[in-house]
Amino acid sequence: MERAISYSDRTIEYTFQDDGLSIGEEVFIISTTNPIIQRMKANKPSSSPAQEHEEVESKTEMSFLDHLEDLRGTLIRCSLSFIVACVLVMTFMKYFADMLNWPLQFALGDDVELVEHPPIYSGVATTAPNPSMTSPTPSGGQKRQFGLITTSPMAVFSVILQVTFLGGFALSLPLMLYFISRFIVPGLNPQELSIIKPACMAAFLLFAVGVSFSYFALVPASLKASIFFNELFGYQVLWSADRYYALLVWMTMGIGISFQFPLVLVILVYVGILDTVKLKAFRPYSIVVFLIVAAVVTPTTDPITFLLLAVPMSILYELAMRVSRRVERKLGREVAV
Repeated sequence: MERAISYSDRTIEYTFQDDGLSIGEEVFIISTTNPIIQRMKANKPSSSPAQEHEEVESKTEMSFLDHLEDLRGTLIRCSLSFIVACVLVMTFMKYFADMLNWPLQFALGDDVELVEHPPIYSGVATTAPNPSMTSPTPSGGQKRQFGLITTSPMAVFSVILQVTFLGGFALSLPLMLYFISRFIVPGLNPQELSIIKPACMAAFLLFAVGVSFSYFALVPASLKASIFFNELFGYQVLWSADRYYALLVWMTMGIGISFQFPLVLVILVYVGILDTVKLKAFRPYSIVVFLIVAAVVTPTTDPITFLLLAVPMSILYELAMRVSRRVERKLGREVAV
């Protein structure tokens, strides 16, 4: 910044620098401890916060190509984390497969043993009480045996891909969210940053709740209902491994994603597209929408599964309405009673 001082009958223009003083075309390196420099520093006009913000923005401004390069790095890091997680799952495939078999074991009950190599009777593996399909229990009784089978030469590869995808995605999801947030956060202002942080946390929490609900409650209930009706009509239960894991992946991922709708509603209320009046008016019809979503997300057609999914989604809808009221109060809008 150029300044001027009057000395005798002349005016001398100078430019103050961090390491010296520029007078005309000459630059003098003077120690910053010099009293003259310190006095000139004290007389240097301070910039306003707006000017400082503009200077910071000008220094940190990125070109379009820089943004593309940053995006490419983010995608590469997310892909590498997913690949490493998939390799880790494939390394311990047996343990992950056993863990994913828990809903099936829970649905079969204590009187049926889930085995790796089910006995074959007339070409099929069933839960029929055949002597060759039972194993002794500590109490002296007999446990029926049940196991997943493959019905085509390439079905086992479908099982491997499904288990690898589900386990790799679950393990790498926190890292991918971290890399994506690092790419988005620098371009947000403080107000947007105050919104995106709780939104990301809520999205991860809702997804985890949806996956957990599906894995520990919905899938076992669906399988148990299927086994009950099969035994009621006297049908042999014969399930292939690829169909079972496809059902598990579809239901856990689908319900985890469908549980994001409360966050979407709150964001729409925040930006002014929706309000609590409209949400309250749509409440009687929401159960129909939830049943339709349940029919799409869950491949099963039993009413028990539909109701099990519709109930928590209705609870989440009420929760979204409560949070939306708080958002409207915070923004100073009129809140519906």
